[in-house]
Amino acid sequence: MPSQRGADCRPSEHGEVQRVAVGVPTVRRRRLGGKLRSLRGDLTLEEVAEASEGAFALSKLSRLENARNAAKPADIDRLLDLYTRLGRDVDDELRAALLDLTKAGSQRGWWHSYRGVLTPVYEDLISLEAEASSVCMWQMGTIPGLLQTGDFAREFIRTTAMADGVQAKVDALAEVRLARQAVLTRENPVDLWAIIAESALRVRIKDKGVMREQLSRMLALSQRPNVNVQIMPSDAPPHIGQMGSYTLLGFGDHNDLDVVHTETLTSAVYVEDRHQVSAYRDGFGRLRASALSVEASMDRMTEIRDHL
Repeated sequence: MPSQRGADCRPSEHGEVQRVAVGVPTVRRRRLGGKLRSLRGDLTLEEVAEASEGAFALSKLSRLENARNAAKPADIDRLLDLYTRLGRDVDDELRAALLDLTKAGSQRGWWHSYRGVLTPVYEDLISLEAEASSVCMWQMGTIPGLLQTGDFAREFIRTTAMADGVQAKVDALAEVRLARQAVLTRENPVDLWAIIAESALRVRIKDKGVMREQLSRMLALSQRPNVNVQIMPSDAPPHIGQMGSYTLLGFGDHNDLDVVHTETLTSAVYVEDRHQVSAYRDGFGRLRASALSVEASMDRMTEIRDHL
């Protein structure tokens, strides 16, 4: 029986199609923006802009707090000087922490070397996965990329790709999916809780060995304390998951940074509103209650694999 260390999905995948999407800033930039808003306190942006005597335009202050642009350390340093003059408590420790966040927010991840292959929205998803402490996903159509084998990934990308040119990038895109999985085995790994529709495990692939290997991979990963997989049985009664697949990315104590990623055939959207994120979290709790238990899910995966 696997030991469980559940992702915090309690109540309160990404295809390679060229998608229209609402982007999301990196977590570090969002944390920096939140710290700056907190530091501003009851001052309005207009008051801060006026006090800066032209050093900071209102639009620039807004972009810094909303994390829509990468901040420059020199700008943050000057802004902290301004807040000090305005009576805010900015000690050396806080200044150093905010400057570290600023520098980290502009660092490139491993996926930068695949920029010719990845769409911007896919890069956003990978960067969020890399910084998340928990990932809770409901997948009704296929096996999540974080659990896929290389052969399954190549087969899936090859047969479902819609964008021009993707066929020539199948191997590179499969490499990216495997590289993403490092978050599961790194030091301080992400806690993954995946709920998958049983129909996704019964997809007909020409080479049955590919699906057998895929199911074995999922069973092996399920033995890890930070990975839990539940199967939504085909005979389950109607449930909230039939509204669509989604992924909830959590960031530990920073609940205000949690993000939901959801997509359709032609669009992908990141939901950041706290009330909406809370609704998705509540929905995930209901899905967990409707799905087979983790242990029963492992039995179901074993049964499906052994009958291929």
